[in-house]
Amino acid sequence: MTSIEGNDPAGHRVAILYCTQCNWLLRASWMASELLSTFGQELGEVALIPGTGGVFRVTVGDELIWDRKERGGFPEIAALKQLVRDRVSPDRDLGHVDRTK
Repeated sequence: MTSIEGNDPAGHRVAILYCTQCNWLLRASWMASELLSTFGQELGEVALIPGTGGVFRVTVGDELIWDRKERGGFPEIAALKQLVRDRVSPDRDLGHVDRTK
């Protein structure tokens, strides 16, 4: 694994597996940019992985945190941020995201 200057190779890896047949790249890339904006210091990488068959899964490390087929849809961005936060920085306050329950 190579390291880019300033990147912490020990940071958490988030992967978003999305369906190319369904044209979900825009949704996946938007979610990736939201996660990087919120967790830029805690994440080492956010990967976009093309797939097929209606797949949309989000993992943090080896842990599956969202599967569209299991959950019956896509995550709201606030819910996704909370799921990621719970794994990468559990004590972090997400501000208004945590207060909109």
